[in-house]
Amino acid sequence: MSDLQQLYQTIILDHYKARHGASAEPLAALDAAGSPRVAESHQLNTSCGDEVTMRVTLSPAGGETTVEDLVWRGEGCSISIASASVLNDTLRGLTVAEARTLLDTFREMLRSRGKIEPDEDVLGDAAAFSGVSRYPARVKCAMLPWVAFEAAVLEVESRA
Repeated sequence: MSDLQQLYQTIILDHYKARHGASAEPLAALDAAGSPRVAESHQLNTSCGDEVTMRVTLSPAGGETTVEDLVWRGEGCSISIASASVLNDTLRGLTVAEARTLLDTFREMLRSRGKIEPDEDVLGDAAAFSGVSRYPARVKCAMLPWVAFEAAVLEVESRA
């Protein structure tokens, strides 16, 4: 295993253990439920049982909508849980346009089957999932929280 692969594996394991943005409380119990700026999406990977619920809070800031807050709960493998943690750190505070661009870059990397080298300057810790792209069954695990994020953002936008 190369030094870079070891580093990526360490990042994934650290995020699996630390779970940035994860809620110990059921999301329904948290404040802001029912706000037009808040939406949740629950996603399930039927092939392995991973599941995640992502609550996204958007706010207008300087004429652009930003990702104000992310809270999630999930059960599953280290890849899906670490991916939710990385998503939290990567997308919080960005404009929705910036978040979508990063999501598209992440999705493209994962679908490349290892042919696209990640740009760490762009993806940050999300680049650690580049090795997952070689295992199609695991791509769904890594994408699950990102799909939940995307669906929640679309829900908020549909109310505008």
